[in-house]
Amino acid sequence: MKQLFVSILLFTCLTMQAQAKDGRFIVRTIAENAVRIQYVPSHPHSPTPSPLPDWIYVKDEAVMSKQIAVDINQRKGTISVSNSRGECVFTATRHTLEESSIANEPTHIATLAFASAPDEYLFGLGQFQDGYSNVRGLSRRLTQVNTQISIPMLISNKGYGILWNNYGLVEYNPCDRQVRLEKQEGSGSSAHIVNVTTTEGNRQEVRKNNNYAATIEIDEDGDYTLLLDVGQKMARRHNLCIDGENVIEMQNLWLPPTASKLVWLKKGTHHITAELSDGDQPILYYNKVKDETVFRSPVSDAIDYTVFVGTPDEIIATYRELTGPAPKMPEWALGYIHCRERFHSQDELLDVAKQFHDRQLPVGMIVQDWQYWGKTGWNSMQFDADNYPNPRAMTDSLHKMKMRLMLSVWSKIDKKSVVGQEMERQGYYIPGTDWIDFFNPEAANAYWQNFKTRLLPLGIDAWWQDATEPENDDLIGRRVMNGQIPGERLRNVYPLLVCKTVYEGLTSSCTQLPARSSMILTRSGFPGIQRYNAALWSGDVGNDWETFRRQITGGLGLQAAGIPWWTYDAGGFFRPGDQYTNPDYIERMLRWIETSVYLPLMRVHGYMSNTEPWNYGPEAEAIIAQCIRERERLLPYIDSCATAVSEQGYTLMRPLVFDFADDEEALKQKYEYMFGPRLLISPVTEPHVTEWRTYLPQSKGGWRDYHTGQHYDGGQYVTTPVTLATIPVFMRE
Repeated sequence: MKQLFVSILLFTCLTMQAQAKDGRFIVRTIAENAVRIQYVPSHPHSPTPSPLPDWIYVKDEAVMSKQIAVDINQRKGTISVSNSRGECVFTATRHTLEESSIANEPTHIATLAFASAPDEYLFGLGQFQDGYSNVRGLSRRLTQVNTQISIPMLISNKGYGILWNNYGLVEYNPCDRQVRLEKQEGSGSSAHIVNVTTTEGNRQEVRKNNNYAATIEIDEDGDYTLLLDVGQKMARRHNLCIDGENVIEMQNLWLPPTASKLVWLKKGTHHITAELSDGDQPILYYNKVKDETVFRSPVSDAIDYTVFVGTPDEIIATYRELTGPAPKMPEWALGYIHCRERFHSQDELLDVAKQFHDRQLPVGMIVQDWQYWGKTGWNSMQFDADNYPNPRAMTDSLHKMKMRLMLSVWSKIDKKSVVGQEMERQGYYIPGTDWIDFFNPEAANAYWQNFKTRLLPLGIDAWWQDATEPENDDLIGRRVMNGQIPGERLRNVYPLLVCKTVYEGLTSSCTQLPARSSMILTRSGFPGIQRYNAALWSGDVGNDWETFRRQITGGLGLQAAGIPWWTYDAGGFFRPGDQYTNPDYIERMLRWIETSVYLPLMRVHGYMSNTEPWNYGPEAEAIIAQCIRERERLLPYIDSCATAVSEQGYTLMRPLVFDFADDEEALKQKYEYMFGPRLLISPVTEPHVTEWRTYLPQSKGGWRDYHTGQHYDGGQYVTTPVTLATIPVFMRE
């Protein structure tokens, strides 16, 4: 009777507490279709939680609701959540808090497990480079690094979503078993030199690969999840072979330190080999896939999560209501954004802008990348007068051509610069780094005051907050918030604080530049970052076909995690040296650009590149011009969707689970997505094709080919012709 009473009580009340075996549940309905559940330690010797601001939620008050019910089994420590029809959609099967320590301070390892049926599809967690869209059973380590954005939010085709409330590292489906791969002496490749970007600028780096090996014992046949950790802050290559068969392969000048894979393995001994970078210390973690999903945080005060019920649109709308609605993205940010690494002078930037204008190619915004500060010091918030003698005149000239300017600004400041000297004198840096301690309100305010006085008067329209992870996961082993808090406790939340500082500063300075007419582009994110009008992009990625495919799945994972504004470097950031004449690269670049027409933001960028269309030959120039004009033609449609994003919590780039949750074949598609309510996008992700196969989801009115007008019924695969200039797009009827 006690279990039944607890269930009825929560259905009618705002907040409830219930004692379990080793802890205490605190359960509150915080929206009509959302309940926040906390499991806190109850015994007297537990560590006392240190007070931290609630940076995730803007709305957390308890409310009355008859749309959601929670059933707590106090004896077992389990929780079930049901929708308004009385259907159980979520069951938490295990809550555990294990005492631990970090930086000689008490903490807990918090673990939540919840049931996951074999036919469940799970989407979200942010942007990862492993190529997975459905993450059920997959292991991931959620940290913030270049090309990886961790958002611990999932949506299920079973009618629920879950947001894990923790500021630190999160292990998703952590593995119980592990093996260290040993370096094989006398093996590996010869050294080679590559050009890379760093937080000190461009540099050359010598790289060499080594071979590693191990064996594992598998107890029974089945599906297994693998997580390869190379043992460095960033990887250069992900590679793993099992019994001679390659199962993980990814190369880039920078990669996250971990890579994930689902494989089927037979019972018995398996031989593991890997060719990885010199200096790697690889460990392979592995587990048999189970009918459960697990979140684990090694640095926690409590288990803390929010369960949402409803359709994906209802879940994301409530997620945005609770964590902050996205402001309206300016229409000029929704057109073509032109970027390159980099413009070297005011004259060079204006000359390129004029060429676009003279060719009647509509550019919504042009971007000045890093190092415009020249001799004044890294991110000195000052243009080098030798190359940029009058930044205000530069901005005014762009405005006369109906273009806006975005400027790269970092949260890292040269300590020898004028601004940096003052920041260091005040103790505003994270110790041992050049990153500003945005967890310290005084440091954040000092950063903004310099930003306001040095940059706002220049009439710049948008702000590119680069490397906000901060780069290289740089909070580990350091203390933040003026030395009060171990960085591990706040390891994933730094990008939120950077964007908060800039956006709220813009809002308070509305007499100079209304925040509603500005936007932020940033390389990392955290739940709630959308409320600061921040768009994210996928970082410094390569250009090959596999990288292209993985940006699409990564972007869809970010959308499913509730972050509406995203893009990639169309054409890839790292490009081949012969990019302007290499036909294979130009074909790839065009497919990147053609797909970017149908991304939330359309942006071209490239390292050590002049990315203007006319540099790639007449045929490529004509195709890119067609893409830019198509984006411009779609602006009213995109802008109406942007209004829905702001006012209704809508999602513009839509994983197919949003519109076709009951169509299992649709849920299997990794690269197709809806762009707004009407357009189905089917990116061409392979070379040298003249036709492309697309799954058309079940839809009552069917589909119409965007290019030919031909009608097709839904619920079938169709093969349609493609040219170098087009990708398949279908209109929902």
